[in-house]
Amino acid sequence: MSGNENGIAASKPGRRMIVAIDGPAGAGKSTIARHLAQYFGLLNLETGAMYRAFALKALRAEIPLDDSSALEALTHETSIQLESGEEENRVLLDGEDVSGLIRNPTVTEAASRVSVFPAVRSWMVRLQQQLAAQGGVVMEGRDIGTVVFPHAEVKIFLDAAPEVRGQRRYDQLGEKDRSSATPPEEVIRDLRARDERDRNRADSPLKPAPDAVLLDSTNMTLDEAVAAAEAIVGEKLGLPAAKA
Repeated sequence: MSGNENGIAASKPGRRMIVAIDGPAGAGKSTIARHLAQYFGLLNLETGAMYRAFALKALRAEIPLDDSSALEALTHETSIQLESGEEENRVLLDGEDVSGLIRNPTVTEAASRVSVFPAVRSWMVRLQQQLAAQGGVVMEGRDIGTVVFPHAEVKIFLDAAPEVRGQRRYDQLGEKDRSSATPPEEVIRDLRARDERDRNRADSPLKPAPDAVLLDSTNMTLDEAVAAAEAIVGEKLGLPAAKA
């Protein structure tokens, strides 16, 4: 499959399309967002990487992850930039490339904890809106279609059963180092705890936008889920359905 070299224009003059993909951890948002960006000629901006970068800074500063005041103060002295790449974003934290440092379970867990605070989320939303101000992007996260870009032209809520998401995450981690991979039952338990935090936080809880298309990939292969997401965007654009 080849991408659309010209990109995709939105219905509003002077602004290109925004595709918002939300869903719980381990649902495959990053993989599908990366494919849609390549296929439709859009930029892929992974917002979860921004939270992980901030969490990394908090860990380095030894700030307690439940200290909302200290975390809010830290936002005022933090710069995060994303540079879209073919495989994954290049993440710059205060000018330092931390792309590799934020892809580990400790930072991921810390990101889930710091993201519950309204001050942190409000600051992060402003950064995300600045990054995609001109459109022409695929953004994935927890509240893109509900809070960050409620007027996005395409919204997908990607979900799957916790057991399936946990096994996928375990397989993904195992590809790098099976000997040190967390046991699948522990991965599933961690995902359930993260789901509980994300869905029940007071500020911007994880939930589908009213106009989002729900995509449950529990019984799908990765290729099937990618094709389904591709069809959702194509339908919104009025493109002909791909031949089976």
